[in-house]
Amino acid sequence: MATKKKTTTPRKKSGTRAPAARKKTAGKAAPKGKAPARKKTAGRAPAKKKTARLPAAPQQKAGPAENPQAQALARRVGQLLLDKKALDVVILDVRGMTSYADYIVIASGESDRQVSAMAEHVQVQLKQGDEKARALGTEGVETGQWVLLDYGEVVAHLFLADLRAHYDLEGLWADASREKVS
Repeated sequence: MATKKKTTTPRKKSGTRAPAARKKTAGKAAPKGKAPARKKTAGRAPAKKKTARLPAAPQQKAGPAENPQAQALARRVGQLLLDKKALDVVILDVRGMTSYADYIVIASGESDRQVSAMAEHVQVQLKQGDEKARALGTEGVETGQWVLLDYGEVVAHLFLADLRAHYDLEGLWADASREKVS
């Protein structure tokens, strides 16, 4: 059996000593004169249960930041939809629930022509006036079945009545607060 040569490292002369390295004892026999520590399991008194301290009452979370411009735009879109006889106009407040919008406006029409006319009316009227707004994107205006108008913080979904019931966006956003526009 070969023996290892013990090597020493030179000490620093600055007067401070480097921390001593811990010796690993796993798998080695205990040094002479010391008995290995035993785990006591029998005859041991049961440990006292620690009483859990209740954390301090959580502070009320501040709701999502108010966005009055987006709310005003959503209400304006709702009113413009009512001008074209839209049915069941609802504004959903989805602040804090989604990253792409603060408000979703949902409305229904009785025919595909009415849904397309509602969408075009909203687009034309929002381009005019004091606070002009341009749609970032539109989908479905040509078919009139389901029209999406994206104004950034406000998204409008215009449906045929039976398609609205089928897709049930209000059910998808059941946790969102609602404002019925009338």
